[in-house]
Amino acid sequence: MKVVRPARLADLPRLVELVAGAGASLTSLPPDAGRLAERIGASESSFAGRSAKADETYLFVLEDLPTGRLAGTCGIDAAVGLRQAWYSYRVGLAVHASQELGVFTRTPTLFLSNDHTGQSELCSLLLHPDFRQGGLGALLSKSRFLFMAEHRARFAAKIIAELRGVVDDSGRSPFWEGLGRHFFSMDFSRADYLTGIGKKSFVAELMPQYPLYTKLLAPEAQAVIGRTHEDTVPARRLLEQEGLRYEGLVDIFDAGPVIECDVDDVGAIRRSRRLATRVGPRAGEARWLVSNTGLADFRALLVEGGPEGDAYGLPESVLAALGVKTGDPVRAVALSPADRRG
Repeated sequence: MKVVRPARLADLPRLVELVAGAGASLTSLPPDAGRLAERIGASESSFAGRSAKADETYLFVLEDLPTGRLAGTCGIDAAVGLRQAWYSYRVGLAVHASQELGVFTRTPTLFLSNDHTGQSELCSLLLHPDFRQGGLGALLSKSRFLFMAEHRARFAAKIIAELRGVVDDSGRSPFWEGLGRHFFSMDFSRADYLTGIGKKSFVAELMPQYPLYTKLLAPEAQAVIGRTHEDTVPARRLLEQEGLRYEGLVDIFDAGPVIECDVDDVGAIRRSRRLATRVGPRAGEARWLVSNTGLADFRALLVEGGPEGDAYGLPESVLAALGVKTGDPVRAVALSPADRRG
């Protein structure tokens, strides 16, 4: 049985091992024991209600209960950009026309933006390759929506997710090579690492503040603006399935897309409901996401079969894994938006 739960400091060695295997793909969780310990500590403070809104962050792990192995991790930042600026590029359009010369041109532009300041961010999603099956990716990603639905006041009106852009196997970003390298005397991996550990002031100090005409970039840099890294496409599909959409904002380093949605319009949040538990059979064969209603003791897992009416029949083993007893409430939603039976 696999369960999503809050990360604990005791998870640190296993989390370091998990993240180290991701290479440079997870900038919000660099493979450094000290930084990861700080991130877990910040998360534990948030779950305990001790953090200011600007510092509120929630880190979860997916644990294989029989072995104790960590299969993945994911997170939510409650409000980005309140402590340090959260930058992105807004993709726009500049129009130039001359009636006398009969010239009319439309040129795509990039403008440095802080549009998402104060909004909540889905972040730090990583699933070990050994567990990329059986709906575990959806469990890991969408369990955050059950947590947000149950603790709605802790989050902003809008949720965003910054997706990884195109980077080759050697860590080279075409967009960075075409733009960022001209303003930063460092490799893409170094710049990405610095932002991942919170050292972002250099962005405002060194990036141009005026609109950039993308036609001035190399063709390979233009081609990746708004594109998602192939390894991140499945994660994007899961989020788009719940209503998040690309609205023209991209990452300033690799030009990966930022997708967004009003929190109350996220499908899994809107469709989820509280149900009373009992020991007994379930309805149908569809898979459901089920969580308890706790905060620091939050648990979520996948269950075969849905509820009947306002009651959810669950095996005693599932109740134990969720940390609930018969009659306690749980929150549940069908794993797939297309399957709402029950």
